Amino acid sequence: MLAGAPRFRSPRPNPFPRPGPGKASPDRYHRPTAVTRPTFPPLDPAPERILIVRPSALGDVCRSVPVLASLRRAYPAARIDWLVNDAFREAIAAHPMLDAVVDFPRKRLGRELRALRLAGPLAFARDLRAPRYDLVIDAQGLLRSALCARLTGARTRVGERSAPEGASLLYNRRAQVPREMHAVDRMLELVRTIGVEPVRDLRLYTSPGDRAWLDGVPALAGRRYAVLAPTSVWPAKRWAIDRYAGLAQRLLDRGDAEAIAVVGGPSEREQCGALVALAERDGRVADLVGKTTVGRLMAVIERASLVVANDSAALHMAVGFRRPYVAIFGPTSIERVGPASHAAPGPDRAHVLQHLEPGDTLDHKHDANARITARVTPDEVLAAARECQMRP
Repeated sequence: MLAGAPRFRSPRPNPFPRPGPGKASPDRYHRPTAVTRPTFPPLDPAPERILIVRPSALGDVCRSVPVLASLRRAYPAARIDWLVNDAFREAIAAHPMLDAVVDFPRKRLGRELRALRLAGPLAFARDLRAPRYDLVIDAQGLLRSALCARLTGARTRVGERSAPEGASLLYNRRAQVPREMHAVDRMLELVRTIGVEPVRDLRLYTSPGDRAWLDGVPALAGRRYAVLAPTSVWPAKRWAIDRYAGLAQRLLDRGDAEAIAVVGGPSEREQCGALVALAERDGRVADLVGKTTVGRLMAVIERASLVVANDSAALHMAVGFRRPYVAIFGPTSIERVGPASHAAPGPDRAHVLQHLEPGDTLDHKHDANARITARVTPDEVLAAARECQMRP
């Protein structure tokens, strides 16, 4: 169950140095707010074996890496593992501060439990206990993640006091986290509860194999390309696909991009019809929908000159790789779940576009709220894209 990774090694040099004296100021994205919070004493004794529990979703896994960075700085000699859905392991597997990935085979375990086949779940529980973790941070905050934390037998199990589904009953160190906090700050409050100073390091990393794969994509190799990520499981979050196709054509025609990469999951090809059709007509457009692993998607985004996305995992990857991006938001709260900014020096070349009106409800599960997303116009997305790329 434990998939080995190299033991901790010194973090790589910051790949995002500030190239000049100017400071970029994106229109809207989340910056940490200075708030006076109570201080907590560090754990005594210091933990030697730590598990982060953040199984899903993919975008949330990507923006949970500040928890890892905070723990690594506080406990440089500790073993730090991460329990994550097996489908998302590549999002964190190459991170130099992580010792091992613990696969959480949620779908398989669910099938076995529903069929009352207990051998697999019991083996999973034994594997969780085997490393003898002494600290677990549940950054997911749901019953299933809290149960995983409890199954480890760790002496310190940290989670939110307000975690739903009764999850908080399975923690023995509960953080009081204001609900209005941004998602990244909420997770960092968990480490503050054990006396660890938060480190707002959102950097992501790719593997050599995934970077080598990208070199073999003919439409993108050696070209300055933009990534378009038009999909979402929630219809209200989607910007019209014909607008994405029009944007792709305008970026190419104006020379703002030499190529376009269209990305999405295997089940999302229907959402990408107009862009897939454009890829069939124009060799400068690479149709990668359903054709990448998580690691390869990250490699594509890592080298992009621009990312245009709905509120999705691709957006949070763009943040982690500090790529210029335009985020198209509808009925979700930017202040709570929008793209987070970096604390480290370097440019945040970003635009977050959203137009709210009196009476709007921020409920992305209500399909009628797609009208909020539709208020973002193609002209303003194109203008934002050009400005992002022009910033130093």
